[in-house]
Amino acid sequence: MANGFVLCADDFALTHGVSRSILELLGRGKLSATGAMTNRPHWRGLAPELGAFAEKADLGLHFNLTCAAPLGTLPRLAPGGEFPALGVVARAALASPAVRQEIAAEFGRQLDAFEDAMGRPPDFVDGHQHVHVLPGIRRAVLDALARRYPAGSLYVRDPADKVSAIRRRGVAVGKALVIAALASGFRSATLRRQLRVNRGFSGVAPFDPARDFATDLQRFLLSPGPAHLVMCHPGFVDDELSRLDPVVATRPVEHAAIAVFAPPADMPLRRLSQLAA
Repeated sequence: MANGFVLCADDFALTHGVSRSILELLGRGKLSATGAMTNRPHWRGLAPELGAFAEKADLGLHFNLTCAAPLGTLPRLAPGGEFPALGVVARAALASPAVRQEIAAEFGRQLDAFEDAMGRPPDFVDGHQHVHVLPGIRRAVLDALARRYPAGSLYVRDPADKVSAIRRRGVAVGKALVIAALASGFRSATLRRQLRVNRGFSGVAPFDPARDFATDLQRFLLSPGPAHLVMCHPGFVDDELSRLDPVVATRPVEHAAIAVFAPPADMPLRRLSQLAA
């Protein structure tokens, strides 16, 4: 049985507006985790404010291969200096050992950027658009984490869940099933490397601003796993966000719903280390 859940906001440092939203929600005790995009130029300036929540929330790396510019040169994957779309990344990683080497090097740089700014390793790692679980990428990510950090010292997000749980929640079912299929085998591969992992995942959304996100948030807690993680994407809209990311209009909707959300008494907000493994 679940004894709480993690509510994790993705995309910290993507823009100032997104980051200010996440910092506000952290300050109000409405989130228990957030993942940072350390390739973004805002990261270093925002890191001290985020670090103030180190004892209250899980602070992790939101590994990015699909938005804006990498930290290093990637002549095969990003010859123009900007990351390509997700489909291009997925195909290139599968087809090219050289691209996989570039991705592994960029992953190391983004981890370095987290540690340099925060003065410590991340509490967890996940991926923007779930790139960390893609075939061709997952091995590089997991092997690097197993080499770099002591066993059990951090966790990695598994974005899969049981088909029955996804269907029961009834939110973006097709999208959630596709993500779960892409993540097939990821949990076992993570555990083999003595890395921790969540058990239960929800939060896949259709990004429709007309939907009642408060209701969806309640549904994300149906059929929870014993170490359940809910993904969310709150934010304040700014000009930079509109240029960078297709998810714009729903971010303030999510922020407003999370700001007033009261978890059920038997499902309190937790960090992953506080949940059953």
